[in-house]
Amino acid sequence: MKLQQLRYIVEVVNHNLNVSATAESLYTSQPGISKQVRLLEDELGVQIFERSGKHLTQVTPAGEAIVEISQSILSRVESIKAVASEHTHPEMGNLNISTTHTQARYALPDVIKAFTKRYPKVSLHMHQGTPTQISSSVAKGTSDFAIATEAFHLYEDLVMLPCYHWNRSIIVTPDHPLAQKTDLSIEDLAAYPLVTYVFGFTGRSELDEASIALTAHRKLYSQQRMRM
Repeated sequence: MKLQQLRYIVEVVNHNLNVSATAESLYTSQPGISKQVRLLEDELGVQIFERSGKHLTQVTPAGEAIVEISQSILSRVESIKAVASEHTHPEMGNLNISTTHTQARYALPDVIKAFTKRYPKVSLHMHQGTPTQISSSVAKGTSDFAIATEAFHLYEDLVMLPCYHWNRSIIVTPDHPLAQKTDLSIEDLAAYPLVTYVFGFTGRSELDEASIALTAHRKLYSQQRMRM
């Protein structure tokens, strides 16, 4: 088993099982990749990919597990190289950060500007995505860390470090009934339509969940009173 073989199967998956595209991206030949994949399968005694003629059609269940482990191994190898590089060239390197559009657009520009000024030889890469996408990026090792403020349940298998406090505000027109209140409760907010992040982007926010729970409680309470 060779690291090159593991790199080949991971890249084949990353290129949607297109061996030609994989070969082009790795600057090698298609027959060379196919041969190494076959050699790896023969050594392991299992098929990593299912085939139809000369074409790969899908990843086998065993292959999915093997590819996942291979991704972890390759990530560790890159980490070893990074550690060595930090000691030989401490002023250079690569930093990959995954974050949401809100953070990249509003919270990070000044921080990034200060960082690039202090470390001009470090190649900084920002990757924007949904909380699900950026948590997956860190888990796979393609990003060094993620910066997010929503959907914390997606990061339960990662180490979470509090960075700053992110507060929400309620914005209404001057003549809105809520504008006359000094203290707002969930009950107050639940009485009006709410504009917030869409479900597909962050999952249910805590405020959204609280409003839904309160609405359900009110319906149940009303039904009980009607029966009385």
